[in-house]
Amino acid sequence: MTFGRFLCGMIATAMMLAAAIVDGRAAGAFSVGNCGAYGFSYDYQEAEAARQAAAGKCDGACKTIPVTKACAAFAVDVKNACGAHGYATAPKLGAAQNTALKQCYNFGGKDCMIRAWICDIKG
Repeated sequence: MTFGRFLCGMIATAMMLAAAIVDGRAAGAFSVGNCGAYGFSYDYQEAEAARQAAAGKCDGACKTIPVTKACAAFAVDVKNACGAHGYATAPKLGAAQNTALKQCYNFGGKDCMIRAWICDIKG
């Protein structure tokens, strides 16, 4: 009986810790710029810290978008990295990648491909 109670207590403690980790770290960001420049961050506790980390990894004038409990993708035209590009966020990776590719082609890209992607903890 004592060992059974101990085991139940350990399992309950482990489940509470796992829930706290999953709920507490779900902020990310994706920065995109000219000529294929990008930066990203994921699984930060604070959205502002995630934004700063992503922006700090992107060269030049970059736009930073939040990625919270989602995925993000960035597509560029590989024949002209300074030309057409697209980016998107979505609840699932496939949807983010598809939308980023569609944007790249819609903006004139001829040979678009995914350059980078991230999924935050719940994406």
